[in-house]
Amino acid sequence: MSVIYFLIPLAILLVIVALGAFFWAVKTNQFEDLERHGSSILFDDDLKKPAQPTDHDKPEL
Repeated sequence: MSVIYFLIPLAILLVIVALGAFFWAVKTNQFEDLERHGSSILFDDDLKKPAQPTDHDKPEL
């Protein structure tokens, strides 16, 4: 029964931390534009063309 004196303050502390994290996320606009990042995985990035080999890249025969 004495463990309840430890668990109740621990639970309250965890709730305070969770609420603090939630309010921080809202304050810093972490929940804005949720759809763009979720759908960005569906689109290809523009691929850069590989560099053309130069004369010093060719092996000598």
